[in-house]
Amino acid sequence: MTLLSVHHETVYRYARPVKFGEHRMLLRPRDSMEQTLESFSLSISPRPASVRWIHDVFGNGIAIAEFAEGAEELRIVASMVLDHTPDLAPNFEIENRAKSFPFDYGDVDAIDLAPTLRRQFPEDWEVEHWARRFLDPRGTTDTGHLLANITFGIKESFRYSRRTEPGTQRPLRTLETRQGTCRDFALLMMEAVRSLGLAARFVTGYLYSPARDGEHKGGGATHAWCQVYLPGAGWVEFDPTNGIIGTRDLIRVGVAREPQQAIPIAGTFIGGWNDFLGMDVEVVVEQVRSLQDGMG
Repeated sequence: MTLLSVHHETVYRYARPVKFGEHRMLLRPRDSMEQTLESFSLSISPRPASVRWIHDVFGNGIAIAEFAEGAEELRIVASMVLDHTPDLAPNFEIENRAKSFPFDYGDVDAIDLAPTLRRQFPEDWEVEHWARRFLDPRGTTDTGHLLANITFGIKESFRYSRRTEPGTQRPLRTLETRQGTCRDFALLMMEAVRSLGLAARFVTGYLYSPARDGEHKGGGATHAWCQVYLPGAGWVEFDPTNGIIGTRDLIRVGVAREPQQAIPIAGTFIGGWNDFLGMDVEVVVEQVRSLQDGMG
């Protein structure tokens, strides 16, 4: 058992007391075979009038907060402990028909995968041209090698850079500048594999950076990567920022068809445009020896 604790604190600061509209929070990790949520707490100040939980269209757990009072500061703190036991050497077990690219998903799966096959920026032909560089010119390409090469191609050839502005930049921009954030790299890989006819979706979560592996890029804040659907293996994680394949060091919180559907915290305030002074985000992911240590 490997227990990881996550402390995620977000603070919004204002020049004067403002009123708050509805806030939607995608902060609760998804339970799965390789990660089990042992404890979770959500603290919000000022205290909201109500907090309710829903499952969105992707099955993510969403907390929706409504506020009755205003304040000069909004502080949202999510604390959790997870049993995180990933397979350190992912065994894809891809079906024989999909081990070589190109392959067909089949009539049944293709219906459900259709939204994740559709490109967000189909007019950017340069992305497809870049993706086809990873194909074997002899006509067939090993599917696992193809996806690994794209993952490591981004990690080795692009420069990671933090950006304070919200949102994700267009994949063509990432391709032209050869730099971006983890969200930018995830979207570029999604668009690249979708251009080749593979289903992909966006993942938001947290990154554990153990000392034995050196410093991963993207720690200290929420992290993003993508999943690709492979017959026989299902949804497989690919983190092009750090060259991670599988769930090692990745804590999955939510999945979505596009990045804008997986914003950790989204909300509004009532006030002037110059009332907003800024925001601070801190994410700390640590390994703990026991559940009591993680909750202490």
